[in-house]
Parts: sequence; C-alpha cells; structure tokens
Amino acid sequence: MIKVALIGAGFIAGNHAAAWAKLPGTRLVAVCDSSSERAGKLAAEQGAEAYTDIDELFAKADFDLVDICAPTSVHARYAVMAAGRGKHVLCEKPMTLTAEDAEAMVAAARAGGVKLMIAQVLRFWPEYVEIKKRLDRGDLGEIQMVYANRLAQHPNWGEWFKDPAKSGGGLFDLHLHDLDILRHYFGPVDTASAVGWKNSAGCWNHVVSSLSFRNGVKAVAEGAFEMPEGYPFTMTMRIVGTKGALEFALSAGFNLEDLGGASSRLIHFSPGKAPELVEVAPGDGYFNEIEYFAGCVASGKEPSLMPAAESREVIGLVLALRKSMETGEIQRL
Repeated sequence: MIKVALIGAGFIAGNHAAAWAKLPGTRLVAVCDSSSERAGKLAAEQGAEAYTDIDELFAKADFDLVDICAPTSVHARYAVMAAGRGKHVLCEKPMTLTAEDAEAMVAAARAGGVKLMIAQVLRFWPEYVEIKKRLDRGDLGEIQMVYANRLAQHPNWGEWFKDPAKSGGGLFDLHLHDLDILRHYFGPVDTASAVGWKNSAGCWNHVVSSLSFRNGVKAVAEGAFEMPEGYPFTMTMRIVGTKGALEFALSAGFNLEDLGGASSRLIHFSPGKAPELVEVAPGDGYFNEIEYFAGCVASGKEPSLMPAAESREVIGLVLALRKSMETGEIQRL
C-alpha cells in the first residue's frame, strides 16, 4: 500500500485526490493546505488527516509519496524537503520558475534515491497519446509543420495565479503544456523565439512561440490566459506531414471545469482516403498520470514517459522564450 500526502487543496488538488481514491494499492492519508477550511473539507471527503503547516505534515504524517499541488513558487522547496526525507515526489506543472530550482529538485531526488515526476498531463491524455503512437509509426511521413494552441479565460480558483512571482503567468502555467508535449513528440529544441502580451501585473499571458527542433521539425504554439469572458477553453494540435495530417481539437466550458461536456475530435487526413475520425479509448489524463507514477514507485522503475531531466529542459525553454519576448532576439537552447 502506497500512502500519499497531498499538498494543496485547490481545484487541481481535487482532481488528484479523486484519482488517488480510484487507484487500488494506494491511500491518501494526509492533505495539507494553508487554509484550514480547504484542507479540512478535502481531507474529510477522502478520509485523510488535515494539516495546515508543512513542517507538521512531514513531522507527524506517515506517508511514502508526496503529491505537490501548491503554487509553483514553492514546488522546489517542498520537493527538496520530501526527497531529503526519502519520500517520492509527484509535482504539478510547471516544475519551477527558475533553472536553479529545477536543478535542485533533480539533484535532491537523485541524492534521496526517490522517484520524481512532473505531472505534465498531456503526455497521458488519450488523444495526445494516440498522436504520439501515429508519429512513432511514421504514419504522417516527414513532418512539415506543427501548430498547437491553448486558449483560456483566467483561472478563478486562486489569486496566486495573478502574481508572476508565484505562478509565472500564462507563459509558465498554460503555454508550457504545449511546449512539453512538443518536446515529447519531437525531441530537444534548437532555437526558439516568441512574441507576447504582458498584463499590468507583469504576467506574459498571451504568447506565440516559434520553435525549431534539432531534428528539423518546425512548430508554432500559442497560449492565452486572459481570453474574454465566455470564450471556451480551447486546445488544438495540428501536425502536417508528407503522408497526411492529424488534427485534434477540443472546446470546453470555463477552463475545463466541465470536461464531461466538452466537444472534441481527432481526425487523420491521408491522401486518397476519406478523413478518418479516430476512435480513442476513453480515459482520464489525470488518473492515467497518477496511475503511471504509482506504478513506477511500486516497481522501482524510473518514470521514463516523463523524465525529470526533460521537465528541467522545458523550463529552460520557457525561460528562453521569456528572454526572446523581452529582447526581441532568437534564442539558441
């Protein structure tokens, strides 16, 4: 039985808690949040103990794995604390806000002999998994161009999202999703540039990035965190190659809160054939990532689908894009 402590009791923590509740061989034993009301409510729902102090959690609770769903600015601190005490670490994206903190997390996990995985959910999202399979089979031939987007209204489940020192804004918290999945598909980035809009708080909340990968693939990705009220949460992935194209599109209500009511499709276009509406096995990306990490912990295997070194690399890419927006210059990774 893997005993889990959840740090955070907000919107995404609720998704994680629901996944742990469904997963055999695991038990959520503790919830820690600065709000006693939030911690108590979520802990009561899951039959866990509630804590409001991180030091007390580590001193008193008995657990094997910590699931960090707290503001990004504290990810490194909590992950290093956990690894130093021999606890495995699942940490919500983005990994950190600085390259130094990302390196500290990787080093602490290595020194503590524990597993570390960043919860980049798109790597476990059924449609994105199916796209990866078809790319690996070479179904699209040589890739000519890639476009991805992620457009959302500003989150309303935490004031900390509005503070760039805590969240990094849309560049880190939203745009990073597509940067990570593109890294997963096509490998390391060679050069990158971006243009964007920064709000009055200092958050880069609308970003358009141009990426050139070492394998020659070119991609453009757009991320927006302040779409007008009523704009549906939208995510798109379109990949065009010499043998055809794949396009995934999803439109949902406010920021995926009603995922069950979303409309989505994955279509494969091939020369000389009718477009194929791809049937994708149903599944929950949040459950899939948690099930995968728990399996790695139970088996002692490294999380090769989501290596911490790649998460650290993606943070380097985000920082390069921010520098590009600030200077107007192309960045070499």
